[in-house]
Amino acid sequence: MAKDPIRVLVTGAAGQIGYALVPMIARGVMLGVDQPVILHLLDIPPAAEALNGVKMELVDAAFPLLKGVVATTDVVEACTGVNIAVMVGGFPRKEGMERKDVMSKNVSIYKSQASALEKHAAANCKVLVVANPANTNALILKEFAPSIPEKNITSLTRLDHNRALGQISERLNVQVSDVKNVIIWGNHSSTQYPDVNHATVNTPGGEKPVRKLVADDEWLNGEFITIVQQRGAAIIKARKLSSALSAASSACDHIRDWFLGTPEGTWVSMGVYSDGSYNVPAGLIYSFPVTCKNGEWSIVQGLSIDEYSRNKLDLTAKELSEEKDLAYSCLS
Repeated sequence: MAKDPIRVLVTGAAGQIGYALVPMIARGVMLGVDQPVILHLLDIPPAAEALNGVKMELVDAAFPLLKGVVATTDVVEACTGVNIAVMVGGFPRKEGMERKDVMSKNVSIYKSQASALEKHAAANCKVLVVANPANTNALILKEFAPSIPEKNITSLTRLDHNRALGQISERLNVQVSDVKNVIIWGNHSSTQYPDVNHATVNTPGGEKPVRKLVADDEWLNGEFITIVQQRGAAIIKARKLSSALSAASSACDHIRDWFLGTPEGTWVSMGVYSDGSYNVPAGLIYSFPVTCKNGEWSIVQGLSIDEYSRNKLDLTAKELSEEKDLAYSCLS
């Protein structure tokens, strides 16, 4: 029996990430090859013409799963009835701008979008914030959409998670699909902590710990972490544009696992509302290892944290607390 279409909102849809993301959603990469979708595309008025061009291309691609496209610069129209919201639009930091200026711009964007989602989205709408500072933008959205359950508001660290999987796969010359259970702790920023202490590789002789196979703690505690933390900057340097393809792909991975579930024995990294697990202050949107089942995520509990890791977890939590204070100061 045919499924009812799911309405998916993409904000900043005329931008680079949006342009890479919408065909993936329309092709079934995000929600499965049997799930029809209606795309809601939002962008700012100066991008209206480009947004219409994206809509034209979606029509021209004749995606069988795509049952409709709403392309608009009106936030209420964009948010009406949506089941999933992927918040890609935000104000990027420009040369010479202070962090507070960027934060102030994003606070006002996320405040207005939160109100529209709260009033007009479908019940139980799930939200993924991609635009940076993603964790804190998600926190602002939560603040101004109090009727959306906190468990339904997340931020993207799956890109960092996938980057970590990719680096281990390259280092060991194994298939990336054979590497699992890396963790990104904390903020989607250069303080994030890519942790391989619980990660494994599927080998012909069974699952083996990444740390044992790499057998180079200096690399794992040094260069590996830096590569993952700085990968976005490296791509900007190489492409002269920020990561779009990989960001779009990881957004699909995030929503797909959240909706359809993580494989048994596998966890992924998601920025979620902290409940105090692992002594991370409650009330931050912080990246944890999670498993997903029946459309709900749960933080993986009971993992051992050594002293080196503890310091890294605390450092990124401190940055998130400072960002939270900065964001709230923009509200006053």
